[in-house]
Amino acid sequence: MPAVPPHQLVGALLDGFEQSGHAAILLSSTSRHPRKFTVLAPDGEQTSVWVYGWTLTHGGRPTLPYEYRIQLTGVSSPFVLNPDGRTLLMGYEPNLKLFAGFDLRRHREFTPGSSSVQIDIRTVRQALDSGLAFDRKTNDEIAIGIRPDFLVTYVQNAEELHRYGVQGRVLDLLNRATALEAIPALELTPLAKPRQRLIQTVTRLSRSASFTRQVLCAYEHRCAVTRAQLRLVDAAHILSVGSPGSVDDVRNGIALSPTYHRAFDRALIYLDDSYHMQINETKVGELRQLALDSGLSAFREPLGKIHLPPDRRQWPSGAFIRKANRLRLIGQG
Repeated sequence: MPAVPPHQLVGALLDGFEQSGHAAILLSSTSRHPRKFTVLAPDGEQTSVWVYGWTLTHGGRPTLPYEYRIQLTGVSSPFVLNPDGRTLLMGYEPNLKLFAGFDLRRHREFTPGSSSVQIDIRTVRQALDSGLAFDRKTNDEIAIGIRPDFLVTYVQNAEELHRYGVQGRVLDLLNRATALEAIPALELTPLAKPRQRLIQTVTRLSRSASFTRQVLCAYEHRCAVTRAQLRLVDAAHILSVGSPGSVDDVRNGIALSPTYHRAFDRALIYLDDSYHMQINETKVGELRQLALDSGLSAFREPLGKIHLPPDRRQWPSGAFIRKANRLRLIGQG
């Protein structure tokens, strides 16, 4: 497979940041290494990220049909590191639209024009299901397959994933975490604190990403209120995270555009047992007292019977709806 044009690779990275729930701004040329980004979290936090990235292509050896690689061309050794943030070494497989992440520490110095870094393409494909997938190579290096919606997870944890993943016990737990298996606390206790935190982080993010993926797919990436898609839809919990009994289950989820997601979380709107999205008149009264009710008529307009998943088994659970409304004091005067 020929290398994709630089603008396509950069576009894939920008898309991955977006699918991970973040925004990103390219601060450098698309054609020169490293590609420099400012990544913006939903809470406004900014991270500087530099990426050295190439197209993943077949290694060319008939005896190793699953070996894919990046060729470290067009850049001098050693890699220049980002003094103000994170630096990544990555590959991109355009047919699968998946990434590979490599241990930058092991490859910072190389022979220009001839060096390559390998990964088993089966590991990259596995990331389609698990979000992150791990390839322990014969030299004990950990190469990682990455689904685009896990790009920020990888960015935030790359150094620890490559460093601690070489340890068999940690690698086993990481694989179980991405497979959404429950990991008893007793299995984490023997690990050092940084390794425990890594497993806990990957577990939490894997479950969150799985929830988001299930809900958005169930609702056809369409806001349940406005019916809009436009890749501007969130997966919202009906019974909010942290509430007793809240779970990352599709029946505790609803797809909402960001404005209606915030309104739902703040109890300005609520879902009733007949699957109608209603305005909370108590909150409306509070807004009017503060003279902050401008735009209310347009906001009300799309409310009513929500767009539901085609599969009835994925419809919101009445139990979650009722409990969420009790906790938000809906219908209690």
